[in-house]
Amino acid sequence: MNDEMKEILGDFLAESSEMLEGLDQKFVDLEADPHNADLLNEIFRCMHSMKGSAGFLGFTHLVEVAHQGESLLNKLRSGDMTATRPVIDIILETVDVIKLLQEDIRKTGQDSHVETDLIVNKLSLIIESAAPVGSSGPASGTANSGSLPQPAGQPSDPSAEPAEQLQSASTPSIPSGSPVAAPAEGLSQERTEKAPEADRPAPGLSEMLGKMKEATNRTMEAVSQAQSGRKAAREEDQSVRVETRRLDNVMNLVGELVLGRNRIMKLGMILDEKFEGDPCVRELAATLANLNLVTSDLQLAVMKTRMVPIRKVFAKFPRLVRDLSNKLGKQIRLELSGEDTEVDKSVADELGDPLVHLVRNSIDHAIETYEERKAAGKNLEGTVRLSAAQEGNSIVIRVQDDGRGLQVDKIKAKALEKGVVTESELAGMEQREAMNMIFLPGFSTADTVSDVSGRGVGMDVVRTNISRMSGSIELNSEQGKGCLVTIKLPLTVAIIQALLVEVECSTFAIPLASVSEAVKVRKKDIKTVNGRAVLNLRERILPLIRLADEFHIPSTGTVDESYVVVIQVGDRRLGVVVDRLRAQEEVVIKPLGDFLEDVPGVAGATITGDGKVVLILDMADMVQKPGTMSGSTRAMVG
Repeated sequence: MNDEMKEILGDFLAESSEMLEGLDQKFVDLEADPHNADLLNEIFRCMHSMKGSAGFLGFTHLVEVAHQGESLLNKLRSGDMTATRPVIDIILETVDVIKLLQEDIRKTGQDSHVETDLIVNKLSLIIESAAPVGSSGPASGTANSGSLPQPAGQPSDPSAEPAEQLQSASTPSIPSGSPVAAPAEGLSQERTEKAPEADRPAPGLSEMLGKMKEATNRTMEAVSQAQSGRKAAREEDQSVRVETRRLDNVMNLVGELVLGRNRIMKLGMILDEKFEGDPCVRELAATLANLNLVTSDLQLAVMKTRMVPIRKVFAKFPRLVRDLSNKLGKQIRLELSGEDTEVDKSVADELGDPLVHLVRNSIDHAIETYEERKAAGKNLEGTVRLSAAQEGNSIVIRVQDDGRGLQVDKIKAKALEKGVVTESELAGMEQREAMNMIFLPGFSTADTVSDVSGRGVGMDVVRTNISRMSGSIELNSEQGKGCLVTIKLPLTVAIIQALLVEVECSTFAIPLASVSEAVKVRKKDIKTVNGRAVLNLRERILPLIRLADEFHIPSTGTVDESYVVVIQVGDRRLGVVVDRLRAQEEVVIKPLGDFLEDVPGVAGATITGDGKVVLILDMADMVQKPGTMSGSTRAMVG
């Protein structure tokens, strides 16, 4: 395959993937509104375009499946079938097979490795079972058997007017979209226009002026539509499709530019202190200020090019909720909001799995059955709400349901049974701490394991993925009224603002988004309660961790004064004891590599303005389990 064909193939896969992204949502909407002609035409156009492009490239299996799907959609458009649940199930299965074929083409360049005979046979059978409108043959009886839809327009009233039956029998039906219909309409109009003058009443002046005005309005409307069409075409021509890896490469280069900028700014400050008043140094300072401004603008521009609407992440959930609620025999409605909220492409890619786990848990565990909701006096239809919004420099995503809520007593009993906590620890545990135990690896309150949930890996994956994106997750639940999961993520995970702190001879970076405040304390202000260091800060008890203890940094002496950096992740607060506060700096997060990527409490590393490599702390991990980091970080410091 030459470069030109590779480019054509890439464009085909990209365009068809965009078409398929929205089809699941459209089919769910069609099931709720089966007579929506505009929606049906839109779906039909997508399938027809995909079939044509696949035929041009020679993908025969994809053409065959798309053609059969197109034929079924045409039956729906013509009214020979109704978009009932069995029909939508078949069409969604067709879309799944097309996705598999696309993946096969993307990997191998061919579409011959996916079995398509079964879906083609299913589509053929359901198409053949649909009787034309007005017929009463055996096919229509098959369609009314229950497993297949009843054709729309099938006469079911035996008392229909004889004149109407005679007219329908003697006049052949012509579909409105067929090429025969247009000339017939045009001929009728032409005969009316050419009718003898004597057969038509003479128009008055007001009628003539009205017709002239109407004709003028139609002309202006046609001109306006043509101009808007040309404008839309120009806007489309001004957009280009860029591969994600190219944007990632540009983002990495901007990150290196930011690091270089920080280094040059630091050197400029040193020169300004040494040679204060030198004209060259003043000119250098002005040039560095301009470089700083341009670098910040460039960084913002590149970040915006990587932003995608979260609609692309939400698109899969209408289909997920529909299929899972049918499987579990529950009535569930999905509500989406904030779909236009934009997130970084890397965040969007990592966000899918955590949200899938949360929505599946809401449907399986939280939403009660029909009988339970009826007994509790609730709305018989359960609700799952998925929303997104930008709040400051963060993206906040909420997953809420109106189910039974978290069963805290059951969580405590399971934790005690599995040996996660002791009875004494359980007695002094707050309710929120007990709820957070569902994030522990292997923890599950399900009594039986199914293919939906119960293995205890879902919520652990959620917290791990959210922590990897430097985000936080918070639980709120009320017994019998539902549960709310709030996920807070940074706008971008590549370049962040950080507070640099020092502990003995080591420097660490704390993401500024997690920092609430910093206070100076004396050694006597720090108390110990149940073996844990705490600080009484404005009449509130704040648990503390010492970075020196967490990273096993040997102490060189006794320091009477230190600083406590107050961290807030969600509604949880934690104090981090450090020796000195150094500076606030924009840092670029660099991964630690395969050997060190799973180190607890560390999100990555960066190079500061003075050329040092420092660790970026994962505050979400520290807040979840304070004081429990392993000794694997000892070799990384010092």
